Amino acid sequence: MTRFDAVEILIVEDNPYDAELIVRALREQNLANRILVAGDGEEALDFIFNRGKFADRNLSQLMKVIFLDLKLPKVSGLEVLKEVKTKEGTKKLPVVIVTSSGEDPDIERAYELGANGYIVKPVQFDAFCRAMTHAGLYWLLINKPPKGNF
Repeated sequence: MTRFDAVEILIVEDNPYDAELIVRALREQNLANRILVAGDGEEALDFIFNRGKFADRNLSQLMKVIFLDLKLPKVSGLEVLKEVKTKEGTKKLPVVIVTSSGEDPDIERAYELGANGYIVKPVQFDAFCRAMTHAGLYWLLINKPPKGNF
């Protein structure tokens, strides 16, 4: 069971297979044990902003990164990104888009809304795992976040 107040990485992905590959890639490198997968944009926003079943979540330990798919049920990835990046308490939280869309309009819009990175999911299993391992290494070990609350 995940302790919601200890989550370091939020993966927002509606495809269970892709979500499992991301989790596996991160855990195989011992990058994170505290991962939560949200299956749609609404659940992600509820977690990030302590609503619904996450209303009692303690915010003393902040997330290090959100890996966000664009094409999600209920609330799109771009809408989630916009919400995160326009709120004072979360606007500095790193959000990396992880999606199958390599379309220029999606890339442009994601960066306009404040995305910190954009990864097009490789089709090959090994390449996908490598991409997520490298992303995890960067955001969890190399990146230096600002001090204080996001």
